[in-house]
Amino acid sequence: MTASLVRPAAAGFLRIACAVPDLTAPTPCAGYDVRGLLNHLLYWGPWLVAAGRREDPPSPAAGEAEAALVTGDWRAALEKQTETLVDVFGTPSAWTGTTALGTAPLPAAVVGAMVLGEFVLHGWDLARASGREFECDPAAATAVYESAVAMGEQARSMGVYGPAVAVAGDAPPLARALGAAGRDPGWTP
Repeated sequence: MTASLVRPAAAGFLRIACAVPDLTAPTPCAGYDVRGLLNHLLYWGPWLVAAGRREDPPSPAAGEAEAALVTGDWRAALEKQTETLVDVFGTPSAWTGTTALGTAPLPAAVVGAMVLGEFVLHGWDLARASGREFECDPAAATAVYESAVAMGEQARSMGVYGPAVAVAGDAPPLARALGAAGRDPGWTP
């Protein structure tokens, strides 16, 4: 069950995200340095929570680019948000039926896959930016790979993923997930 993969993926993500030493370091996530990527996560997290709970999305005062969420005790805010996402998407019911991300209706399983992908892909992004290794359960990486392949063209057309990166078919699941999501598994700062 994919919902059971959320908690361990979130734990791996938090180990990396809360220990980043340099907020200005580049990441493999195009257009984001560490601060920008953390801001992205803090900005969109409440939207994902609302989708999982089938509630109205938040009414932010500014868009992602204008929001300045990596200030003060941003680590505590990220930990709290991650715990909430785990509480919501760690239950199978959050993955069933339909929901909306903002005004866009989506299968709830797609939003759940987005959450898992945020933890795995952005956890890896932050690990690479920090020069650390990212440990990921192969089952979680496989689920992210399958989701990235299924959503790939649409995600690329929306600028969410970059062009797919060719990765050997026998590469580890995380490397295949990264390639399918437009990341070079060999990326270094």
